[in-house]
Amino acid sequence: MYRLFFKRFLDFTLSLIGLILLSPVLLALYILVRVKLGSPVFFRQMRIGKDDKPFMMIKFRTMTDARDRDGNLLPDTERFTKFGDFLRNSSLDELPELFNVLKGDMSLVGPRPLYPIYLPYYTPEEELRHSVRGGITGLAQINGRALCRWKDRFAYDVIYVRELSFANDIRILWRTFFKVAAKDDIGTPSVTDEGGLHIIREIQQPDKLEVVNRILAKDKALV
Repeated sequence: MYRLFFKRFLDFTLSLIGLILLSPVLLALYILVRVKLGSPVFFRQMRIGKDDKPFMMIKFRTMTDARDRDGNLLPDTERFTKFGDFLRNSSLDELPELFNVLKGDMSLVGPRPLYPIYLPYYTPEEELRHSVRGGITGLAQINGRALCRWKDRFAYDVIYVRELSFANDIRILWRTFFKVAAKDDIGTPSVTDEGGLHIIREIQQPDKLEVVNRILAKDKALV
């Protein structure tokens, strides 16, 4: 009952309340990002949600658009600022994802939505992570966050799906609050240090390659 009906009701209600209560914070961050990092204020990126369906995840941007003399974007490390680091380390850049939750693309709690290109690299067991909506936070995020390796992250995702319950979601939300407040588990080694999933793994599900190609083609058509 919770998985099929109440979880979505809870997501919608809490995200709506959160957006209303946090509206002054969101407005202040919008202005600060616009002044310090430029426009557009929001960073949109294609991610994969429930049932392998793509959606555009929205966050506050954390890098500038600094370019070289030829008009090419500078490396990420040169476009970071202290303010951008603050947004990421405090997780404030993720507040706009509440709009994704409200819309139904995401849940407050669930496996973290990842890139379309990773679809063929999940094992059939790990594919369980797409049987539910992806979350702003999840079991992997409270058990390592940025320090969690791919295999461990996916193991936590599978456990979450199999043991999904109201009590577990509340427990994860509660622990997330303290993790973010304490800025725990930020640094390396991490999945970033380990490399992209498509770099460290062989293809696990070749049939997903066609799905990825269709998604990426659609993404380019929208640009």
